[in-house]
Amino acid sequence: ETEAVEGGGSSDAAAALRLLAALNGLAPEDPRLFEAARATGSDVPVCLDPRARMMRGVGDVLSPPLALPLLPAVLVNCRVAVPTAGVFRALGLAPGAALAGPAHPQVLPDAVAGDANALRTLLAGLPNDLEPPALALAPQIGRAMELLAAAPEARLVRMSGSGATVFALTDTCCTAAALARRVLALEPGWWVKPTVLR
Repeated sequence: ETEAVEGGGSSDAAAALRLLAALNGLAPEDPRLFEAARATGSDVPVCLDPRARMMRGVGDVLSPPLALPLLPAVLVNCRVAVPTAGVFRALGLAPGAALAGPAHPQVLPDAVAGDANALRTLLAGLPNDLEPPALALAPQIGRAMELLAAAPEARLVRMSGSGATVFALTDTCCTAAALARRVLALEPGWWVKPTVLR
């Protein structure tokens, strides 16, 4: 059985491109590999190199790799399909236009590199602009976010990318595992995974 989770197809596409590049003697940093990834899908380029980065545009403008602290987290997908193109259509942003709101940094300040609390504080002030249109298309995402936000272990709750996966950052791996067990007990049909983001 295949599980549909945010980024799965893009990650698979990037893995296939890395394999094709290796078979054809292309170095991982070859610009043709990045261009092939970009032509394949908006968030495929970030999946070529499994390090955290800031993304802009439709996911094709990448920052240098980020030095993140380890972030215990719970990933939750309520198993609802939310096509990325539909979310961007619902956003209704004209090509080249900018959204109002706080500017997202191109890189993370050095002060947050090893400090999970400082990073969570920074992220708390930076919304995911795709959350409102994704919630309008799939209100079930809101149920997952509310369930996580109500948990005492959750330090920050956000939707990942264009949805439908959401996440809660916690203080420890143990609290992430406990939260994941409770969510799964309440919603056994959902995909729930405790993990560490880095």
